[in-house]
Amino acid sequence: MKIKSDFILRDMGDMSIVVAVGESAQKFNGVINLNETAIFMWKELSKGCTRDALVESVLKEYDAPRDVVERDVDNIIAKLKKENILDE
Repeated sequence: MKIKSDFILRDMGDMSIVVAVGESAQKFNGVINLNETAIFMWKELSKGCTRDALVESVLKEYDAPRDVVERDVDNIIAKLKKENILDE
């Protein structure tokens, strides 16, 4: 999976948001706010990775139980897929 090139992460003061650029800006109306963990996942997905690789990366970065990390990874992947932000 990889983040589509028409979506970028922007820092807006103390917030980080995802915005669409190019052709995707005509289809995607809005922004997505990301917390610290979601920003980390976004950066990993920007490079391209599998779900399992993403889980392992998050586990290495954060001290959290595997089941919580897996749930969080699945939630962010589902949200990005729903908004058509991920290439598979």
